[in-house]
Amino acid sequence: MTEQITAGQFHAADDVEDWRSLYHVVSAHFRTGSLAKGIALVDEIGRLAGGAEQEYLSVDLRSAGVTVSLGRRDIALARRISAAAKELDIPADPTAVQLVNVTLDVLVGADVLPFWRALLGYREIGDDYLFDPLRRGPGFGLQQMNAARPQRNRMHLDVAVPHDQAEARISAALAAGGHLVSDAHAPMWWVLADAEGNEACVATWVGRE
Repeated sequence: MTEQITAGQFHAADDVEDWRSLYHVVSAHFRTGSLAKGIALVDEIGRLAGGAEQEYLSVDLRSAGVTVSLGRRDIALARRISAAAKELDIPADPTAVQLVNVTLDVLVGADVLPFWRALLGYREIGDDYLFDPLRRGPGFGLQQMNAARPQRNRMHLDVAVPHDQAEARISAALAAGGHLVSDAHAPMWWVLADAEGNEACVATWVGRE
């Protein structure tokens, strides 16, 4: 499948229950329990991906597990990776994936984007988003303001979580001393804040497309 598809279409497909949509990618985490089993899975992913360039493919290998991200259209590859993990007796844990972005409120994005691109050593997607080409750091986005809001923090975190984990994550944050600022855009995102008013958003794909 090569055409672009929506997150809803991805999740409606068969045999993708290991994967969760996080903004523009789908991710899965496999609990290997050892570096040796993780390497075996990564070797298999490399074989399955073949020589063709995969625009969004990223693999994060740690001693306890492997996290894989793909483009939403890569359904066939997602299925093959899940099958390979199952063959290696490596379970998937869909609750363990997330994607973190840092978002900055700006009045004129064109005036500040070059600074952050140079400072972070990131690359640009469009005119309001930067990403780490080595996939080590969080994404960095600009959010347009109509007027200065000195009473509000200019920078906040956006945390994309699996759609079926959002309520649990929000409940945990509220129980830890946070409060709900707004759920006007839920289930696309909720705005939360800590005890001192520092804001963060919990986001899902639901309602976006």
